[in-house]
Parts: sequence; structure tokens; C-alpha cells
Amino acid sequence: MTTVEPIRNKSDIKKVEKVLASQSQRNLMLFVLGTNCGLRISDLLSLNVGDVRNKSHIQIIEKKTGKFKKFPINDRLKPMIENFVKGRRNAEPLFLSHWKHRLDRVTAYYLIRDACEKAGLQERIGTHSMRKTFGYHHYQQFKDVVILQKIFNHSSPQITLRYIGIEQDQIDYSYSNFIL
Repeated sequence: MTTVEPIRNKSDIKKVEKVLASQSQRNLMLFVLGTNCGLRISDLLSLNVGDVRNKSHIQIIEKKTGKFKKFPINDRLKPMIENFVKGRRNAEPLFLSHWKHRLDRVTAYYLIRDACEKAGLQERIGTHSMRKTFGYHHYQQFKDVVILQKIFNHSSPQITLRYIGIEQDQIDYSYSNFIL
């Protein structure tokens, strides 16, 4: 199994968002929500309209861990969500396929990977890249591995740093700057 990478460069994130925005509001919403909340794709795809409409927080039971998770919807997401759910029923899936069924993870994988490819990214990208991108940039902004460890439910800070690619960044930097 190949490990996917976070999108480390904010300008690359914007490029991907631009590609997705040209495709559909759904694709852009999936990516922006995924990179701003750090949920696994299974949890993103299980959201219904009523889980996000007029809410200050998203509350879920994580599919993988069975643990309760609650987090605030940030100021960038609030207006996007409200626009995205206009005219939709609370009980319907937040992310619908073209056939009006719940979007599946394989389709989500292809749309994210395709958008990243069109944006010129060279990293190994998958749906999990959204979660890792959230973690990478959260760490870069706050430098608080402990809170990120709690957000991700990891058992140690080392696991979190390796997971978001910081450990590899540090190794690459060390090698690149070592001259004997």
C-alpha cells in the first residue's frame, strides 16, 4: 500500500480548489470541508444535510473508532455550507452522486486525484490527503502536536508527526543541509 501525502503548499491547495470549483460545487465543498476539518473520507461521506445546516459544530460518531467527535465549523466553511445546502432536505446525504445516491469513496478518490493531477501536483494523492493536509497546516500554524494528536485520536505525538509528513520533512531538511 502506498502512503498518500498532504498537500504542503498553500498555493497548490488553491490550484486544486480552482480546478474543483470549475467542475462542481459538490467537488469543491468536499475538498474544502475535508481540508478544513480533518475528517476521514468515510465520515465526510456519511454526513447528511441536517448534520451541517444552521450548525455551529459538526458532531459525529467516527466510523473507524466509534468515538464521539465534535468540532466547530470555521468561518470559511459556514457560508459555503449554507449556500451548498439551500433547497435540500435535512435527511439527504450531503454529498450526492450524479445518480442522487450517497457519493462513494471510490468516486471521491478519483475526483480528488484527478483535480490534483490537473492542478499539476506531483505528490501521491488520495482522499486521505485531505485529512493529512488539514493536519500538516494545523501543525504549521499552531506548532501544537499534542492538540493535533487529540484531534486525530493518535496514541503518541510521534505517530501524529509521521502521519502528517513532518517527520519526513525534517529528515529531508537534515539530508539536504548536511555537507561533509
